[in-house]
Amino acid sequence: MLVLNRKSGESIKIGDDIEMKVVSIEGGQVKLGIDAPRHIDIHRKEVYVSIEEENKEASDLSKNLLDLLKK
Repeated sequence: MLVLNRKSGESIKIGDDIEMKVVSIEGGQVKLGIDAPRHIDIHRKEVYVSIEEENKEASDLSKNLLDLLKK
């Protein structure tokens, strides 16, 4: 894991297309701005994990239905 220190207004680049900027720091909260191409999905980690779980459940259900149809 790369750990960087950034002050408010400073940013980092990820590849050629993504820039993350520290918009503000208030108390214990850091606000980030992310500039990325529209085709790149950006989610908070808890939302991403939830999407992955839902996708897994949907694929398991599809497999079960296919198995039933084979019988």
